[in-house]
Amino acid sequence: MILSEIWVYPVKSLGGIRLAEAKTEERGLQYDRRWMIIDENDVFITQRVFTKMALIDVELLSDGLRISYRPEPKNPVIVPYKPVSSKPVTVTVWDDVVEAVTVCEEADAWLSSTLNQNLRLVMMPDSSFRKADTKYAKHEENVSFADAFPYLIISQASLDDLNSRLAEPISMRRFRPNFVVTGTEAFAEDQWKNVMIGDLNFEIVKPCARCVLTTINPETAEKGSEPLKTLASYRRVNNKVMFGQNMVVKDIGTIKEGDQLVVY
Repeated sequence: MILSEIWVYPVKSLGGIRLAEAKTEERGLQYDRRWMIIDENDVFITQRVFTKMALIDVELLSDGLRISYRPEPKNPVIVPYKPVSSKPVTVTVWDDVVEAVTVCEEADAWLSSTLNQNLRLVMMPDSSFRKADTKYAKHEENVSFADAFPYLIISQASLDDLNSRLAEPISMRRFRPNFVVTGTEAFAEDQWKNVMIGDLNFEIVKPCARCVLTTINPETAEKGSEPLKTLASYRRVNNKVMFGQNMVVKDIGTIKEGDQLVVY
């Protein structure tokens, strides 16, 4: 079994970035969902409501994030890794209240103009802590601005199985995993408890329940009924649709495409 893809999503609900290698951290891969967009009430926003966010791409540069709107690629904004405005703000992401800091007024203005809302970009500093659900994460692990857990793994065979049932195949981008694995049976990851990728150890904590965000085409920002409609016909557990597995990390280090995955 081989780690075939590594993905990070620096700004929650904006475009993902495929990497050849990445550093693991307790709250997720380095840069993964450390930034988030909030509204006037300091509450996070996502593609679930603002589908246009699917058309905003993010790149990792040496001096910061390059954020661009695909229909207007010549008008990007550069977001420095170290916040400039750096004003403390208490933000809400799902049921959690988290301490964050503002980043820069240029990014706020760019996002507000692009999405036609009064918005701000915030960053999670290292001094801020957000606990993963202790019902599943047994060691009080912290998580970034990700929905629930630091890591998400999906096998390519699971997507292939799903696509064999769809009228039009979809890409793995719909599911926003951190890790994609090849060389498995479909949904083999459902049975895993502990895995080693390269020389780093991870613990599977729970299946990932999927939401309407998976029905938004990342290429066009159009919303449909698939793949949730089809997944619900054979991947429903306790009225939730499951696809992929949430994980926590046990080791800090570097992970690379092509690393071998071992289940134990």
